[in-house]
Amino acid sequence: MAQKTREDAHRLLRKYIQNSALRTHAYAVEATMRYFAREYGENEEEWGIIGLLHDLDWEQFPQDHCKVTEKILREEAYPESYITAILSHGWNICTEVKPQKVMEKVLYAIDELTGLIIATALVRPSQSLLDTKVSSVKKKWKSSRFAAGVNRDVIQQGADMLDMDLDILIKKTLTALQGAAASLGLDGSQAANA
Repeated sequence: MAQKTREDAHRLLRKYIQNSALRTHAYAVEATMRYFAREYGENEEEWGIIGLLHDLDWEQFPQDHCKVTEKILREEAYPESYITAILSHGWNICTEVKPQKVMEKVLYAIDELTGLIIATALVRPSQSLLDTKVSSVKKKWKSSRFAAGVNRDVIQQGADMLDMDLDILIKKTLTALQGAAASLGLDGSQAANA
C-alpha cells in the first residue's frame, strides 16, 4: 500500500467539501493535530492528514457522519489506523468507536474546541486569532448561547481523556491555531481590509 500524502488527502477534501467554512475547519483541525503531533513526538504528517479528513462526509452526508468517510477511505486504501481515528472522533455521537490512542483522544478533544476558538476570534474587532486570549475563549465557553453548536461536554471529556487541564488544552489549541492564522485567513488582515 502506497504511503498517503497530504496532497492525496487534500484532493479528497476538495472533492467532497465545497463549503469554505467547512474547509477552514478542516485546515484548523489539521494545523492543531500537527501541533500536538510535534508536542507528543509523533508522526506529524499522519496526524495532519487525519485532521484534514476527519469531517470528509459532513457536507454531503451529515446523517451518516463518519460512516461515509469510513467507506471513502477504505475505497481509497487509507490505513486502518487513520479510519479508526476518524471514527473515534464521533464516539457517543455517531459511532461506538472510543478514542484509545493519544492521537484519537487529541482529535476528539480539539475538533469542537477549534470551532469555539475560531468563533471567539471572529467576534473580536480584529477578527484575528493572533490577539485572542485564553481568557476570552473561557469567557465565551461559559456563555452557552455563544457558538451554541459547540459541544462543550465533548471538549471537557477529551481533556479528561488526555489528563489535561481544560485551560492547558485551550492554550495549546489556541497556540496551534495562531501558528496557522494567516493560512486560515484569521490573522486580522481581513478586518483591516473591510
